[in-house]
Amino acid sequence: MSFKVIGTGTCLPQKVVTNDDLSEFVDTSDEWIFPRTGIKRRHVCTTETLDDLAISAAQKAVEMSGIDPGQIGLVVCSTTSSDHPIPSVACVVAGSLGIECPAYDVYIACSGFVHGLEIADGYFARGRAKYALVLSAEKCTRLVDWSDRSTCVLFGDGAGAAVIEATDDESLPMRGWTKAGFELTLPGQPSKSPYDQHPADYGDSLAMNGRAIFRFAVKAINKEVKALAAEAGIDYHDIDHYIFHQANERILSFAVDHLGIDNDKVVRTIQETGNISSACIPIAMDKLNREGKLHDGDLLCLVGFGGGLSVGSCLIRWQS
Repeated sequence: MSFKVIGTGTCLPQKVVTNDDLSEFVDTSDEWIFPRTGIKRRHVCTTETLDDLAISAAQKAVEMSGIDPGQIGLVVCSTTSSDHPIPSVACVVAGSLGIECPAYDVYIACSGFVHGLEIADGYFARGRAKYALVLSAEKCTRLVDWSDRSTCVLFGDGAGAAVIEATDDESLPMRGWTKAGFELTLPGQPSKSPYDQHPADYGDSLAMNGRAIFRFAVKAINKEVKALAAEAGIDYHDIDHYIFHQANERILSFAVDHLGIDNDKVVRTIQETGNISSACIPIAMDKLNREGKLHDGDLLCLVGFGGGLSVGSCLIRWQS
């Protein structure tokens, strides 16, 4: 089975926070942040809820697709920062669109959007749906320690979405794998059970081993690009657009150098949005789409990597 993307959408919070803004209450500066991360600014939720972002991005994707929302047979949302674990963000989005179909969240951090595409492809293969809405919505700024300059400068908020349609065209490779580790951790809700004697081990906010994740990310991008191309029987230099998770500009630059690919083929959103976890890839794809940079027959390579540690990658043939 295969699929094509027929609609994309993005929603970013209205408030923009620059590196200079952060320097007002964190021991940092644009001169420190930008050379290390490639980030100049990020969008931060103020009055918006995560549901607001998700619904808006989904509506834009559906509007572009031209289909009736009732035709959607699956909604999958990747998030690690929902306003409420129950109901799922996907259920809220489905309700806002006025549709009844399977709808659920996946919790795989930064690789979540690609895994959502693979889940939808499985539904297509079993004839369970003709159209699916796959989205990612992240409110990362609620998770970080705003006194820790090594993490709070990296993240922003936002949502990206895609409507995909099942096709009988060539089936392109999709890959996913995990490497168990605690290089990136996020504490859960403290237990309220009077019987639970296991204390929380991970603090009260997102924590990361930056160097370990950097090494993992560069290796993952190199591995996935080469593996996808080999499985598809192509030279990876012939891929038209590379859409990698926007974790850090240094990661993107190292991957470009190691692969020897054309730097202009690698989309960047990180300077304007920072790291929005799993929402980075759909937002980057929507950017290319709305700027008219995607043409019929173009080959896209998506690689997500992050908490877990997890990796999801795929090739997509763009159809206008």
